[in-house]
Amino acid sequence: MSSKHPLQRLSSPAPASLSALIHITGISSFLSSFLYLSTHPNPINASYGWHFQYLTIIGLTLALLTFTTGILADLLTSPALFRLKNTLSMCTTPLCVLISILYWSIRTIDKSLVIPEWAQLPLIADLGFHAIPSLLLTADLLLFSPPWPVTAPQAFALSGVLAFLYWPWVETCAAHNGFYPYPIFDMVGTKGRVGLFTLSALVMTGSTVLLKALYGMVNGREGESGGYEGHGTPLDESSLPEAAGGVARQVGWMAKGMGE
Repeated sequence: MSSKHPLQRLSSPAPASLSALIHITGISSFLSSFLYLSTHPNPINASYGWHFQYLTIIGLTLALLTFTTGILADLLTSPALFRLKNTLSMCTTPLCVLISILYWSIRTIDKSLVIPEWAQLPLIADLGFHAIPSLLLTADLLLFSPPWPVTAPQAFALSGVLAFLYWPWVETCAAHNGFYPYPIFDMVGTKGRVGLFTLSALVMTGSTVLLKALYGMVNGREGESGGYEGHGTPLDESSLPEAAGGVARQVGWMAKGMGE
C-alpha cells in the first residue's frame, strides 16, 4: 500500500479497512436507491430522460461511480484508482452537498416545489436520495482522502459548467415530456430558471470552499512553504477514538468561542 498524505486521517486505499467499509456501505445505499426507482415506478419512468432528469439522480450516479472507484482502489491497493476517486470526489461531493442543501431548504418552505403529489417518498428513501450521499462523501473526504488542490475560482468554473450543462438537458427533456421534473421550474419561468441555476453554481462553489475549510479544521492545513499546519497527525484505524476525541475538542472550542 502506498504511503498516505501527511494530512490524511486514516489508511486508504486498503482492502481490510474502514475505507473499504464506507465505500461498500455507500455503494449498497446508492444501489438500493436505484432499485427503489424500478420497484416504485411513476410517470418519470416512462418519460424522456428517465430519472436522469433529476439533478438528484445525476448526483447519485456520480456518487456511485466515485465509491465504486474507491472500493476498486481499496481492493487493488491502486494509487492510480485512488487518485481518480479523489478527482471524482472534487466534483461529486460538492454537488451532492448542493443537492442536500437545495432540497431540504426548499422542502422546508414548500414540499410541493420539489416533489409532485405522485412522487411522494417515505423517509428512508428520501434520506437515501437526498442526505446519505452527501454525508458519506463528506466522511470519505475528511477521513480517507488527501486535501483537495482545487481553488475557489476553479471550483466556481466547475460549478458553472455543471449548472449550465444541466440547464439545456432539462429544457430538452421538458420539450419532449411537456413538463419539468421539478415543479418549481414550471413556476419560475425562464428567467427564474436561469437564476436558480446561477444560484446553484454559487452554492456549489460555497460547498467546495466550506468542505475545504472543514477539512482544514479536522486534519490541518498545508503551509505555504510546503510544510503542514494544525493537527493533521497521520492516524490509522486503531487510533480512531483519538481522532474522534480531537474533533470533539475542536467543536467544543468553537462552541465556547461562539458563546463568549
